[in-house]
Amino acid sequence: MTPAHETACGCCADLLRGRFDRRRFLHLAAGAGAMAAFPSFALARDNYQTVYEAMLLTCIDPRFPGLTFNYMQGRGMVGKYSQFSLAGSAIGVVAPTFKAWQPAFWENLGASIRLHHIPKVIAINHRDCGAARIAYGAERVDGAEKETLTHKAALAEFRGEVGKRHPALQVETGLMGLDGKIEMLG
Repeated sequence: MTPAHETACGCCADLLRGRFDRRRFLHLAAGAGAMAAFPSFALARDNYQTVYEAMLLTCIDPRFPGLTFNYMQGRGMVGKYSQFSLAGSAIGVVAPTFKAWQPAFWENLGASIRLHHIPKVIAINHRDCGAARIAYGAERVDGAEKETLTHKAALAEFRGEVGKRHPALQVETGLMGLDGKIEMLG
């Protein structure tokens, strides 16, 4: 007999060892009865997998988790996205300086696609980003215009990389200000 779960657990261990007694029978009968009485619970796994709308990519900067949460809450997406954070957000995924980190993001995105069936990824970079300075140099982020152009280029490269690896995935990219307002880029 194979377990109902992807891995053997305590509830199936006796069944796998061939131990099936009256107590185990009553557990199984009670579970079957509960599923018959409440069929929506039987479908919970499918419901769990279909409620996610996106993976959110954010920076590790401690100034932005609250602002980012407020933005996602305003979109009605709380509880409907997975999240991955690394320094620089999309910059951390595409800049050569952070090449060693990039496989972790791509593997996590692939896992979120498989586990949560997400249709899109949302990448939010932010102004006054220290990782942008590390990756591209202070002169590329000195002043709002240069900073915007640097983020636009990194976010465009990010969209391109996602498109190569996961062509069916939608990509949204934005640049968050220190006040939490987001300028969508691309």
